[in-house]
Amino acid sequence: MNFTIAQALVEATQMLRRAGVAEARRDAATLLAHLIGRDQTFLIAHAERELGAAEVTRYRAAVERRVAGEPLQYITGHQEFFNLDFTVTPDVLIPRPDTELLVETALELLKEKDERQAVCDVGTGSGCIIISILHERRQMRGVATDISHDALKVAARNAVQHGVASRLSLINTDCFAALKAESARFSLIASNPPYVTEAALPQLQREVREHEPRVALSPGGDGLSVIKRLLLEAPDFLDAGGHLLMEIGYDQHEAVRGLIDARVWTLLDIHKDIQGIPRTVALRKN
Repeated sequence: MNFTIAQALVEATQMLRRAGVAEARRDAATLLAHLIGRDQTFLIAHAERELGAAEVTRYRAAVERRVAGEPLQYITGHQEFFNLDFTVTPDVLIPRPDTELLVETALELLKEKDERQAVCDVGTGSGCIIISILHERRQMRGVATDISHDALKVAARNAVQHGVASRLSLINTDCFAALKAESARFSLIASNPPYVTEAALPQLQREVREHEPRVALSPGGDGLSVIKRLLLEAPDFLDAGGHLLMEIGYDQHEAVRGLIDARVWTLLDIHKDIQGIPRTVALRKN
């Protein structure tokens, strides 16, 4: 039986809708475009093109993975962030639009600084934060740390892809443990740390709860343990007047505000994301 692009999309969309996928048509088209190496405009313009048997088999397998709850980005292996295409695997969190606010804030704070200075990304995952910063600030150097060796492999691929590998050092460590304060000094430290509370984990979307790396989502307990470490340890690695930027959970801003030692930090702002949720804490070292 001949199977056209249009027929494949109809079948896949129906399967995804039955599985409760919110953007069924979009996901069906994204998967097919990825599979055949074309963009979605091609799908529209060539709706009657017949797919080969092997293409149909691979497409149905990909759709079944999405039906089972696997995130679209892990199936395609890609996610756009800050106008760059990042490789993603199940070893890293999927970059999200809310985190672009952290990059925007970092670039604003770094705007007047000497670009020969260095920045650090703690818990880098895919590398989306530090790579986006270095991509915009072509003379800056960076250090990215992660407790996951496999995550750093993904970050390394992305650093090469976006031409910043020669300016980025990747270190397999828990926060700052492998760094020496006397030699590792930064004008800015950024982090999207694990902050989901233990109690909130069961309420996460199935795609997140079952597929994204738990170590990058939650430190357990009240979700604040890594944030506390950053507040305590980051000053040793910051230049005078340097900045610390952290992403926080949707309901954590008051708790985090209470953790800030005014003798050490000046709270510049807690920036709200596109949904109006306090999301990015911006601090300056006194």
